[in-house]
Amino acid sequence: MYTLAVTRNRIEKNLKLIRQDIVAVAQRVGRDPAEVSIVAVTKAVDVDTIKNVLDAGLLDLGENRVGQLTSRVEDIDAYVKRRRNPLPGPVRWHMIGHLQRNKVRPTLACGATIHSVDSLRLAEEISQRARKAKLTVDIMLQVNCSQEQQKHGIAVGAGGHLAEMIAAMPNLRLIGLMTMGPTGADPQESRNSFSRLKFIFDEIKKAKIGGRAFRHLSMGMSGDYTIAVEQGATILRIGSALFA
Repeated sequence: MYTLAVTRNRIEKNLKLIRQDIVAVAQRVGRDPAEVSIVAVTKAVDVDTIKNVLDAGLLDLGENRVGQLTSRVEDIDAYVKRRRNPLPGPVRWHMIGHLQRNKVRPTLACGATIHSVDSLRLAEEISQRARKAKLTVDIMLQVNCSQEQQKHGIAVGAGGHLAEMIAAMPNLRLIGLMTMGPTGADPQESRNSFSRLKFIFDEIKKAKIGGRAFRHLSMGMSGDYTIAVEQGATILRIGSALFA
């Protein structure tokens, strides 16, 4: 099922190039590069490659499917416990794909940050499950800034209203917004999409919704992460550029 195996050396080389890009763009637009973190999207690689990602110093791992997330968490937890040298910090899991309400419980069991909350009903389900489990769950509101029908996410105009409702739900911590760039887009289309999310983010921040926890923009993937950094991204979701 997982066809891609990538060495630690290759991951480290790619990671160095990605970080150089981040620094260059951030400096050009007057941002602190340290504000930008990378989530390694590991859906297409095997478990040994994920171990190499951790050994290369990347501790944020993202999965698109709940079943794969749960199995990976189990495998990596066992690996971390077996290591002679401890990692510099805990492994942080991110659910970045579409999440169905009937998959909320296993997702919460993984302790994952959920980037893809795309409806009020899903937020309510997460809140209810989290309350029963006595958890506080970090979530992001997914916005369909490219306005493509095949993409998940709330409408651009609904961002502020839904953010206010979700931020008030028990056992949820609204930490930011997420979007996916346009499919096959030219740079300007991607720029427009990310700019929309930044505008919504700023409006929510101005309204003091979510408090200090509301500080993240999860946007930018392998093909458009430099544009995302330019537009204010704090979390990049990178797969192929890391494993090429």
